[in-house]
Amino acid sequence: MKYKSLPASFYQQVRKQFMQKMKPQSLAIFNSNDVYPISADSTLPFAQHRDIFYLSGVDQEESILVLFPDAYEAKHREILFLRETNAHIAVWEGAKLSKKAASALTGIETVYWLKDFDRVFQELSTQCETFYFNTNEHYRQAVETETREDRFIKQCKLNYPAHQVAKSNPILQQLRSIKAEEEIQQIQQACDITEEGFRRILDFVRPGVWEFEIEAELAHEFLRNRSKGFAYQPIIASGKNSNVLHYTDNNQQCQSGDLLLMDVAAEYGNYSSDMTRTIPVSGKFSPRQRAVYDAVLRVKKQATAMLKPGVLWKSYHEEVGKIMTGELIDLGLLDKADVQNEDPKMPAYKKYFMHGTSHHLGLDTHDYGLLHLPMAANMVFTVEPGIYLPEEGFGVRLEDNVVIQEQGEPINLMKNIPIAPEAIEELMHS
Repeated sequence: MKYKSLPASFYQQVRKQFMQKMKPQSLAIFNSNDVYPISADSTLPFAQHRDIFYLSGVDQEESILVLFPDAYEAKHREILFLRETNAHIAVWEGAKLSKKAASALTGIETVYWLKDFDRVFQELSTQCETFYFNTNEHYRQAVETETREDRFIKQCKLNYPAHQVAKSNPILQQLRSIKAEEEIQQIQQACDITEEGFRRILDFVRPGVWEFEIEAELAHEFLRNRSKGFAYQPIIASGKNSNVLHYTDNNQQCQSGDLLLMDVAAEYGNYSSDMTRTIPVSGKFSPRQRAVYDAVLRVKKQATAMLKPGVLWKSYHEEVGKIMTGELIDLGLLDKADVQNEDPKMPAYKKYFMHGTSHHLGLDTHDYGLLHLPMAANMVFTVEPGIYLPEEGFGVRLEDNVVIQEQGEPINLMKNIPIAPEAIEELMHS
């Protein structure tokens, strides 16, 4: 691993919290992700399932975690199953976790090789009444591929039809949405690496550079700082491309007078950061660009101040919409008649600001968090308003990552990443 792992005590604590929420006589199973094939003998780089990682810190394929707080034998209350390593695997693929190393990493004393899973699971099934299955219930999920978890659930229901089933996801949605201090530090590290990348390209961007060259500069800086790379597919959008919310072609040349919108960020230890900055390719905003930029920045500041414990997701976005409406009127993009005649289901401001303002952030870029529950201290959110003007050939989005506090305004984990327009211009000309 390139990154520094969290202490075993963190994983022990989150497993304890999860098991406290389980029904009596129940057992929970968590599978690692598949290694996904491309074609021939090629595969995508392995990416661990975030739930088994959250509960164990294991960042390795073909791993299974079993939690059974009411197991007859104490050694079977937490079990980790790993792919057995040997000298041949070490030569061809590199070192894998040994039982001793896995115990030190996770705090789990009982570690078996994967070949023992069926035998041990059969034994444990006679002691429990309910299986907790780990299904994907994120509000943005759109999974078409059958996962390793899916295949296990299907087989388990076939082999053990008399057992009851329960869902792990609602428990994990609540646990993972509240970040421990150790997790916040991992996200902060990802934000700090993102800062290094952003400062690097402020000295690099000028008319004539290509979007993919900027992407390469960022990738270089992220990797040299022990990140695996981008936390998500990078958006490097110059000129009219900045109006495409999920533009990822990154294949156009930056032109004099254009704005460059970059929605790019590093991961660290599987934790995401999520930054957007909009800068002038020539190093100076035009008056119109600056007016729109300042409006977005004001919305971002006011929206950030609203993120407090007890705030409801729906009402937060409604209030941000009202703030944005005022800014759009001042910019001459809307008038009072537009607002008076708007469809409540599609407010007038949505013509220019069509996405949400904030989402949970953590092990996933769009992280766990039940949107019907009030916000709480130590939740980490993005704040990312934008104004998009296809007719004028540019869009502006600004985004930081913040931690909700019990009292006062959120802590901005990206406070050191330049965002003031004067600072951007000065750094680009230094």
